[in-house]
Amino acid sequence: MNPFVKIFWILYLIFIWLPLGITATVLCAIVTMIGCSVGNDRIWGYYPGMVWSRFLCLISFTKVVVKGKENIQKGQSYIFCSNHTSVFDVFLIYGFIGVPFKWIMKKEIEKIPFVGWACKAAGFLFINRKKGRQAFNTLQQAKHIFTNGVSLVIFPEGTRTRDGQIGKFKRGAFEIAREMELPIIPMRIDGGFNIMPYNRLYPIPGTLTLTILPSIETFSPADHDAEVEQIESIRQLIVNC
Repeated sequence: MNPFVKIFWILYLIFIWLPLGITATVLCAIVTMIGCSVGNDRIWGYYPGMVWSRFLCLISFTKVVVKGKENIQKGQSYIFCSNHTSVFDVFLIYGFIGVPFKWIMKKEIEKIPFVGWACKAAGFLFINRKKGRQAFNTLQQAKHIFTNGVSLVIFPEGTRTRDGQIGKFKRGAFEIAREMELPIIPMRIDGGFNIMPYNRLYPIPGTLTLTILPSIETFSPADHDAEVEQIESIRQLIVNC
């Protein structure tokens, strides 16, 4: 991005993108909270966020490409496992995956005005990542949610990539899939790191690509080494797709 274009882009972000983004976020949160309080959070916890995400991609001049949606069977619940490249991953998945789901979120987000309130109203799961047993119990109590096509989305790396590479996967996502007896759908996100990497405070225009792979049935490994090997095989599917 040359200096002139960069100056123009930053002015656009400050005076147009940021006010529109904040307004859209607050409106989405209010609609979600009101809708979930009087109706089905399967609908009101998903569709307002879908519209919000698509709008943010639109005003960020982000082109979106989705591949493999035929691998999702309507009415079936899944554990979606994706690499994590950027905050824009949230907009990509929320806006374009096409099926209702819940997020697992870190506990701190629950306290954010409007965003945290709306996520709580929508039935998203807040966990303390430092207290593994407590987090597992939270998921156990929420098992009944993930039926009739309502899925769960997890970033098994646990955090955004710092260098653009796909990091090591934590075991939690796969333990959840096995405990809930749900198939896993691996997904790969490309482009988010270029649009807004971890250490940049603003996005630049680009293309986000979501590749949805065929589902994998949950497994019951014979031992720890077998489990590690199976988790790594799923990571390699995402790396090499």
